[in-house]
Amino acid sequence: MKKLSIVAVIAIAAASFTACNNSATKADLKTDLDTLSYAIGMAQTNGLKDYLVQRLGVDTAYMDDFLKGVNEGINSGDDKKRNAYMAGIQIGQQIGQQMMPGINREIFGSDSTQTISLKNFMAGFSTAVLGKKGVMNTEQAIQTAQKKMEALKAKAMEEQYGENKKKSAAFVAEYAKKDGVKKLDKGIYYTVIKEGNGPLPKDTSMVTLQYEGKLADGTVFDSSYQRGKPVPMRVNQVIPGFTEALLHMPVGSVWEVCIPQEQAYGAREAGKIKPFSALVFKIELLSLGAQK
Repeated sequence: MKKLSIVAVIAIAAASFTACNNSATKADLKTDLDTLSYAIGMAQTNGLKDYLVQRLGVDTAYMDDFLKGVNEGINSGDDKKRNAYMAGIQIGQQIGQQMMPGINREIFGSDSTQTISLKNFMAGFSTAVLGKKGVMNTEQAIQTAQKKMEALKAKAMEEQYGENKKKSAAFVAEYAKKDGVKKLDKGIYYTVIKEGNGPLPKDTSMVTLQYEGKLADGTVFDSSYQRGKPVPMRVNQVIPGFTEALLHMPVGSVWEVCIPQEQAYGAREAGKIKPFSALVFKIELLSLGAQK
C-alpha cells in the first residue's frame, strides 16, 4: 500500500460524530478496527502542520480552533470562519466527504455496511495535531495503519470472494494433472510450447516478450498479441508468478504458465481480474533487453 496522504486518502463513511471539546479525544481501542481507525487518524497528520502553515497560512498557535473546524467540517462544514478554523472546516469536509468513503472502499470493497471507527480516527488525529502523547507515534501509526489495513482488506475480500478463491485453487489443482505439465517453486505450473536455447533472464533484466493472460474461465484480460507489438518489461516489476516463470525461461521459449492467486494479485482486484483469481499466461520470451 502506498503511503497515506492527508489529501489523497481522505475518505471514511460520514458516521455521526460531534465533539464540543476540542482537546484530544480519548481512544477506546477494543478491536483491530478501533486500532486501525486510531492509527489512520494519527497517520493523516504526517506533514499536516507544514501543509497548514505553508499552503493555508495557519498560525499553529490556534490548533484548538483548527480542531474545532475539523470536527464541525466533518459533520456540516457550513460555518465560514477564518484562519485556523476555516482550515479545519476544509480538512474536515475532505475527511467526511472524500477520505472516509475512499478508505472504506479500499478496505471493505462494495460492502457499504462496514466502516472504520470515526471516533478513534479523530482520537488519533486530534492527539497528533495537539502534539500530545498518544498510544503510538506518527511513524508507528503509519506502519500500523498499513499492516492492519492490508489484513482487514484481505479478510473482507475473502468473505466477499471466498468462492472465487476455492474455484481458483481447484483450477490450479486440475491444471497440475495435465500431461506434460511441469512445476516451479511457489506452486507455479507450466507447459513448454516451444523450447528456447538462449540465456536465462535475471530478476533485474529488461526483456522483450509477447504474452496473453486469461482467467480460469478462458476470458482474455490482457494480450500484447491483440495490441500487435512486443512488450519490454523489467523481470522483477510484474506479479511474482510471472517473474518466477521468466527466471526459468531461456530466451526463445514459449510457455503456458498457470499462476495461483497468491502469486498473482491475491486479494486485490485488477480490472477484469477479481480477487483470488488464478491466471494462465502464454509467454513468448523474445530477447533480453528492450527491442528497438
